[in-house]
This record gives sequence, C-alpha cells and structure tokens, in this order.
Amino acid sequence: METNARARVIISGRVQGVFFRAETQRAARDLGVRGWVRNRPDGTVEAVFEGASQAVDQALQWCWQGSPMANVSDVKIERETFTGEFEGFAITH
Repeated sequence: METNARARVIISGRVQGVFFRAETQRAARDLGVRGWVRNRPDGTVEAVFEGASQAVDQALQWCWQGSPMANVSDVKIERETFTGEFEGFAITH
C-alpha cells in the first residue's frame, strides 16, 4: 500500500521571474501531487506538496532543477503531516 506524504519547501536562487511557479504547477500535476506554490517577498519560492510518498519525493527532486531559466541554489525541505486538504495544485499569492 502506498503511503502519503506532505512536504513544505523554500527554494532559493534565481527562482522568481523565470516561470518557476508555472513550471512547478505543471510538474506537480504531471506527478499527481496536490498543494500550492507562491513567490515570497524575500525572492524565494515556497511550495507545499501532498500526495503519494514517491510522487512527493519526485516533486522535491524536481525543485533542484526548476524551470529552464531558473538557477536554484538551495532547497530547504520540511516534512509535515499529510492532511489531504488539497483538491489540486494551485499558484497562490
């Protein structure tokens, strides 16, 4: 039986103004992961991923690559308790 997981990430580097949120949304949907992504005032991007553990792990790995024009310098990961609260994957503000 597949277990579910939830992770919150803060991605640093050149990650704003390079379609990072839209590409994160596309990648998450392709992986079947739910949650959200948003820009933060400090220039980082924050996201929450929920879904099958393997899919969440793949989404976390994708964050190190990001969109084609991004230059990721760090990905801070915080594991959280799965809630099942999301119906899809959204770009928020």
